[in-house]
Amino acid sequence: MFRLISDSGCDLSMEERQKYDVNVVPFYITFDQETHLKEGVDISTEEYFNRLLAEKNLFPKTSQPSPSDYIDAYTPHLEAGEDIVCLTISSKVSGTYNSATLAAEMLGSDYPECKIVVLDSLNGSIGQGLILKELIKMRDAGYSLEEAVRIAEEVIKTTKTYFTLDSLEYLKKGGRIGPTTALVGGILGLRPVLHLVDGEISQLDSVRGSKKVMKLMTEALTETLKDELQSISLCIGHILRKEDSEAFKDSLEESLGMEMPDQAAEIGAAIGTHAGPGALVVSYCKKYSSFVG
Repeated sequence: MFRLISDSGCDLSMEERQKYDVNVVPFYITFDQETHLKEGVDISTEEYFNRLLAEKNLFPKTSQPSPSDYIDAYTPHLEAGEDIVCLTISSKVSGTYNSATLAAEMLGSDYPECKIVVLDSLNGSIGQGLILKELIKMRDAGYSLEEAVRIAEEVIKTTKTYFTLDSLEYLKKGGRIGPTTALVGGILGLRPVLHLVDGEISQLDSVRGSKKVMKLMTEALTETLKDELQSISLCIGHILRKEDSEAFKDSLEESLGMEMPDQAAEIGAAIGTHAGPGALVVSYCKKYSSFVG
C-alpha cells in the first residue's frame, strides 16, 4: 500500500484528512511579507477570510510549501519503507509541483528501495480534492502505486472546476484583470464565471446578479452531465457563503436527479486569495472505476 500526500490546495477539512489518512503540506500566508503562517495550522480558513472582510485594504499573499517542507513530509514514510504518491495544485498557478518534485529527487538516492511519484492535478481546491479522493479509493482497494497513478492521470484529464465570485476586486489585486474591468464589473453588478483550462484560470462569462449565476451554472452542468451521472463525482465549495452553497447544492441535486454525498467544502487560501470572500465553486471528475477493465 502506498501513502498519500497533498498540499493544502486540495481543501480537505481537518476531519477528512484524519478520516482518509492523508498527510497535507500547508501553504504559507503572509499579511505583512515578514510573518508567514501555515494555512490550517497557524490560521484557520474562516479566520483568514473574516480578516479579509474586516480589513478591506488588506492584500495578503500565499507562498508554496518549500522542498524542505516536502522532505519533512516524505521522510517518515520512506523510513518505514513506504511508497508515496504526492498530488499537488496545478503547476500553472503555483510552484508547489516543483517543490514536491525537487524534494523527491533529493531523497531518491537515500531511499532507493522506495518510490515517490508526484502528480500535477492541473486543478485546485475541490477539483484537486476530488482527484485525491479517487486516489484514496484506489489505495484502500489495494491498487498498486503504478496502477493508481496510471488511472489518476486519466481522472485528472476529466476534472473540471467552475467558480463565480462576489467581487472582481481580488482578481484585480492579483493582476488577473485590469482596474477598469473591475470597476465596470462592480458598477454593473457583474458576477464572473471562471473555470480552469489546462490548469490555468480563464473567464468563461459574466452575469448580472448572484441568483442568475447559480441558475446559469445549474443549467450548464445539468446539460453537460445528464448522461454521465453514474460515472462522475461532484462537489461544491464556498468562501463564507454556506447558505448559498447549500441552496446551490440542493438546486443541482434536484436538476440532476442525484445526491452529492459530501457537504459543501470550505475553500482555502491557495485559490481563495484570488477569489475572495463570497466565491462559489463546483467541480466534477470521472470516477476511477470508469477506467478499470
